Amino acid sequence: MTEMLLHGYFRSSAAWRVRIALNLKGVPHAHAFRHLRRGEQSAPDYLAKNPQGLVPALEVPGPVGESQVLTQSLAILEWLEETQPGPKLLPADPWGRARVRALAQIVACDIHPIQNLRVLQYLKRDFGQAQPAIDAWVRHWVALGLAAFEARLAEAETGRFCHGDAPGMADCCLVPQLGNARRFGADLALYPRVLAVEAACAALPAFVAAAPGGQLDAE
Repeated sequence: MTEMLLHGYFRSSAAWRVRIALNLKGVPHAHAFRHLRRGEQSAPDYLAKNPQGLVPALEVPGPVGESQVLTQSLAILEWLEETQPGPKLLPADPWGRARVRALAQIVACDIHPIQNLRVLQYLKRDFGQAQPAIDAWVRHWVALGLAAFEARLAEAETGRFCHGDAPGMADCCLVPQLGNARRFGADLALYPRVLAVEAACAALPAFVAAAPGGQLDAE
């Protein structure tokens, strides 16, 4: 392996975050696809790389031809920031870095985990919940998280993007979450600041190229 290999699924918002970051940084990489609804993330060869059986996983070439595997999207974004040149995903000052991390974690730690595919499948399979109830569950948690995100964007540090006038880690997390929210019918008109940031991101090739519809495994 001569370049990084991203294991993902076109609709996974966590993998989507990493695709955006790789594009922003201009890091050459290839893709391996793990179809989550077909259970390909549970194949033995993949579990040997990522015992959680989740995407994304980023394989990084080693010095003697062996690869190392990074998991968890925010850890991957932090690693890219620390090791790769190109535009910064985090501000230079400690306060700014903490703010951007907090915004990213509203999505990655509070909204996304409880509307993840495996959680929704568990609600249906083990608790007998019908799809309308599951969709309402998703919208509830999305609304709580995005309301907080919208409030944070009223802060002075916000610019065209979540923090200042260049995209960073928080934007990498926000845009995929909005894609998920739309799939479940969330009312995003309640969050004008969030939508303004999304519009700024949508004008950038790095975000356009990372969108689910443009991936080779898109359905």
